Amino acid sequence: MMSNQNITRKSSGLVPRSLFWALKVTGEYMYIDKFKIYTLVVLVVFLTACASGSSIVTGKVRAPIDFNQVKLYLDAPKNYESVGIVKASSDAGWTEQRSQDYAIQELKKQAAKLGANGVLLSTTGENASAIVWTYSNGVTYVIPVSEQTVTGRAIYVSE
Repeated sequence: MMSNQNITRKSSGLVPRSLFWALKVTGEYMYIDKFKIYTLVVLVVFLTACASGSSIVTGKVRAPIDFNQVKLYLDAPKNYESVGIVKASSDAGWTEQRSQDYAIQELKKQAAKLGANGVLLSTTGENASAIVWTYSNGVTYVIPVSEQTVTGRAIYVSE
């Protein structure tokens, strides 16, 4: 039999206190569901996560430039040199579009590090996965995660 110190009363019945954190507010204890706190932390981490990217050098690298100067191209411009291949992904943002925007921004940063002033876009896509969370009492929670990806060729366009 459990002692009264290890049990808290909720409207749905008796619940083990190990599932809650106790906060003393105005002289009384207030119990906060640990799952709600963990879920909130996980959501904050994933929604504020940053984008990641990589590059492969295939041509002449120039001095780095500000990523805001990098232009995106769907069709190849007239005079350009290939500098490298760039890739970026992001699972940040409240919407798919915002995640895509973060990925594009990271793609431009990767190109700018190589001194490229343009990116010839080749593919965009989405990777889907899930975070599975299981408690010892058998309750399982699944949080879907969607990651937007973009790849392209970092190029130097001569005017």
